[in-house]
Amino acid sequence: MNQFKATTIIAVKRDGQVAMAGDGQVTLGETVFKNTAKKIRKVYDDTIIAGFAGSAADAFALFDKFEGKLEEFGGNLKKASVELAKEWRHDKALRVLEAMLIVADENNVLIVSGNGDVIEPEDGIATIGSGGVYAYAAAKALYTHTDMNAKTIAEEAMKVAGQMCIYTNLNISVEKL
Repeated sequence: MNQFKATTIIAVKRDGQVAMAGDGQVTLGETVFKNTAKKIRKVYDDTIIAGFAGSAADAFALFDKFEGKLEEFGGNLKKASVELAKEWRHDKALRVLEAMLIVADENNVLIVSGNGDVIEPEDGIATIGSGGVYAYAAAKALYTHTDMNAKTIAEEAMKVAGQMCIYTNLNISVEKL
């Protein structure tokens, strides 16, 4: 799976709560152009959270496509994600998009890629982006060894990623269901 530089997104599901966090850094090459970007948002009447890593223009195109799929399939997250992944993989214009998505509702956390992947992590923790491995490792440790809720785990894991990944900052935004 390709990992795109320039961000970190994490979703954590625990005890009936789902939280997604992302950093605010926008990087072009080796230059930071913005520190306050919002890369996660609630969609479908605030019942689903989506976050992106990769090219912003590509991600916004995918957000629009994803929201269309949610409407088409009545908010069914898994069906909308699979159909988006299929279209993304087979459509010549979409195939070149350089982004990945994490999408979540109250029951599911999914990673969606242009390779046709729709991955549901077994542990309820998903990350994408250049700082994803740092956030994932921190979240796994916190999930296993603390009683922190999903929102706190996501925030703390993002802080670890922001301290280690040069493409991730500590201006963290969080959404939860």
